[in-house]
Amino acid sequence: MRNSRIVGVGHFVPDQVVSNQDLEKLMDTSNDWIIERTGISERRFFDHTKDTCANMGARATKMALERAHVDASEIDLIVFATITPDYMFPGSGVLMQRELGLDKKTIAAIDIRNACSGFVYGLSIADQFIKTGMYKTVVVVGAEIQSSALEFSDRQRHVSVIFGDGAGAAILQASDVAGKGILSTHMHADGTFAEELYVRDPGSSRKREERLTADMLDEVSIKAHMNGNLVFKHAVVRFMEVIAEALQANGKTKEDIDLLVPHQANLRITNFIQQKLQLDESKVYSNIQRYGNTTAASIPIALSEAWAEGKIKENDLVCLAAFGSGFTWASALIQW
Repeated sequence: MRNSRIVGVGHFVPDQVVSNQDLEKLMDTSNDWIIERTGISERRFFDHTKDTCANMGARATKMALERAHVDASEIDLIVFATITPDYMFPGSGVLMQRELGLDKKTIAAIDIRNACSGFVYGLSIADQFIKTGMYKTVVVVGAEIQSSALEFSDRQRHVSVIFGDGAGAAILQASDVAGKGILSTHMHADGTFAEELYVRDPGSSRKREERLTADMLDEVSIKAHMNGNLVFKHAVVRFMEVIAEALQANGKTKEDIDLLVPHQANLRITNFIQQKLQLDESKVYSNIQRYGNTTAASIPIALSEAWAEGKIKENDLVCLAAFGSGFTWASALIQW
């Protein structure tokens, strides 16, 4: 049976660096408070004059293509994960297709909205299409522009200090080499807790005259609501479960992991997982300190940086794991 292999990874982050000290000037917070609770020192914010969700994804894709020595014309499918698309519709996948000059090729573009789990969900979708033989080369992108929706006020400081902007991409190709590539993916969801981490408005379930009103601009309902304590408690459990599921499915143990790349949600969560798995610090990749939580983009950005730093080598066993809004969670085990 054919396998799918990641042959190239890339990322793009905006130029503007926003430090904790910058946020201290906008709301009642402090560098020490942010670092203690999240581990974040700085994040990147997009430039509205030149950055879009789609073109950030395209720039990450171009880096991944160059590293893979693959031409853009070889791409058969785009899987684009984001909860911050450029438009309400259409999705950013077709916009990135146009950015890459693939609109004349009319390749398919799938947009998914699985928040922090989006990239791993997208990886699973791409993997299935390749394994069935439908496509040979697929790009999976996670891209987010969170900063334009953040409210820099005391009432939203617990959310606004966390998020940043960026994009990451992976190029998957079909391979006949047994035991190499994506060994398995695992996806789960529990809608019971959907409203514990969500943005309510503008939602389509409201009456027509209530869907988007002038008053909403001052309401918290159009901002992200997060029950931080509940999210933390569920995240640490689900992370452990889905990592164990991936290892068990492939007859592996935690000792076999060469690198764990978790979603960059909170450094405390990452450290908790590292300690529970008893993994050496060198085997768990973290870059939340520099970029904050970039939602669907966080894992591919981390994956791209880890590869560039030589932390991922041929034959390494790499585990990806994510947890986020929905609640959704997922993992992938990869023999590089």
